[in-house]
Amino acid sequence: MTQITKIDLLEQFSLFDALTQSEKSRLADAMEFRKKARYSIIYQPGEASEHIFLLCKGTVKISTHSNEGKEVIKQLIHPEAIFGELGLAGEKVRNETAQSLKKEVHYYTIRIADFQQILCQNATVSHQLLQLFGQRMMAAENKLENLIFKDARSRIVNFLHEVVLKRGRQVGLEMLLMHNLTHQDIANITCTSRQTVTLVLNELRKENLIYFNRGRILVRDMEVLKANAA
Repeated sequence: MTQITKIDLLEQFSLFDALTQSEKSRLADAMEFRKKARYSIIYQPGEASEHIFLLCKGTVKISTHSNEGKEVIKQLIHPEAIFGELGLAGEKVRNETAQSLKKEVHYYTIRIADFQQILCQNATVSHQLLQLFGQRMMAAENKLENLIFKDARSRIVNFLHEVVLKRGRQVGLEMLLMHNLTHQDIANITCTSRQTVTLVLNELRKENLIYFNRGRILVRDMEVLKANAA
């Protein structure tokens, strides 16, 4: 991919809005294109935290695993977002796994050292990065509160409401979400079981709150769904 195309790509990431054209050009020079097949590991615990990643295509899950092998999905990363950013906060070795989901992913890597040079010269981008860290920290705290104070059904319904609100599109009076999550993925995000996710989704369909099939969820009424998550 040419440098001009790389710069065009950078302009799609709100994080880089405050970069000058010269800084965008330097960052473009440092970017290396990568792609991974579906269900491929991008990085895993024990690897050096030497790069950040800019996702262009596909979906990446950030997860951790217990000693027994149970997976907890901490984040879903969608295009025009960065991941692996903990290296900028001092992480030396990865303690999470980044993996593609059902489709091939395209992304760019940038060495932490190269990105830090630009951060040192652009206070606005540094501030925006701090805001990103803050948003992700608040999301993690919110997830912890849900785990403590909400039952399994409420956590699943709350996740559905949030993801449809963020990623869905209006279809008449309803909201449609095209996704690539399995029932097990939803269970790993909400700290429940695949059987519980299937049960709750079937209950919501019987109550005519949602319709779903593989890769597609249609929410009849977002306000009613939100009330069910309380």
